[in-house]
Amino acid sequence: MNAHPLNAMQEFKRTCHKASGPNATARGFTLIEVLVALFIVSLTLVSAFKASASLTQSAERQNSNFLAQLCVDNYLTGLRLSGLLPGTGMSEVACPQSTQTLSLHISIDVTPNPSFRRVEAQVFAQQQPILKVTTVVGVL
Repeated sequence: MNAHPLNAMQEFKRTCHKASGPNATARGFTLIEVLVALFIVSLTLVSAFKASASLTQSAERQNSNFLAQLCVDNYLTGLRLSGLLPGTGMSEVACPQSTQTLSLHISIDVTPNPSFRRVEAQVFAQQQPILKVTTVVGVL
């Protein structure tokens, strides 16, 4: 153990000179190691992007289902509040909700009990079905 600062400095210079000499072993990562690490990072990022896209698509689908449910609820509430038994037949109603205009297809059929009607409502967005609801409406 050298207590003198000059000796410690000389020892440091000698070890530094050894590491940078022609016979010194290189320290660091090889190209293959760097490429493998980049490949692993890229796989992780691709998986994260796919998960993010899946969550976004799920949120959009949930939003469309909610808006479709609002369309059906509004239509059925209007039928019930009219106090009249709805006539039978098929109809199509535009249903603007938020930033979308949905299409509500209604089919009203008779039931064995003449005081009730079977109402089937199906909601479409750009010709794609979103929601289908079947219920019974009557008058008291």
